[in-house]
Amino acid sequence: MVVLDTTTLLLLIEPTAKPPIDPKTKKPLGRARERIEFLLETLSQAKTQIFIPTPVLSELLVGAGNAKNQYLSEIQTSGALTIAPFDVKAAVELAFLLDGDGKRPKPPLSKQESWAKVKFDRQIVAIAKVNKVTAIYTDDKTLSAVAKANGIHPHHTWDLPLPPQKQQQDLPLEAPKANESDDDEQKP
Repeated sequence: MVVLDTTTLLLLIEPTAKPPIDPKTKKPLGRARERIEFLLETLSQAKTQIFIPTPVLSELLVGAGNAKNQYLSEIQTSGALTIAPFDVKAAVELAFLLDGDGKRPKPPLSKQESWAKVKFDRQIVAIAKVNKVTAIYTDDKTLSAVAKANGIHPHHTWDLPLPPQKQQQDLPLEAPKANESDDDEQKP
């Protein structure tokens, strides 16, 4: 079982989504959507359950504008995707992720983080943990770190393989026929 984060899901659903920056080239990742489509195909063939946590769904829909209904319909009617709710089990798991035994001090935040983002990322991880997810597909570095710290292997779009090239088939070509006007010119 795996989870798709908003960064990955958006590449799958929105054809005009901006690809992530490839850390190796420092440029937008080439063929990002093809990588995600191939991932979905591979996971579907392996009959791997793919979860979309409700916080991911919410984040996707907030930025969807007029496409909200279309996005929701695509996800709900997809045989490959399952919406995973933030339920009671996930709420209890989140409490342990955020507070543990209640005696640990809260870790300091980096400049890029806010407590709202920390809680949001941990909601995604809590949902993943209660659904026994083994991998998360995300390009978010902080979410990757939280997932990894909780035994969930993060995968990034830039690490995904491209689909194999389709074998080029030989075209049945016929030798060109002599032009009838050429035949007429050759006759005496």
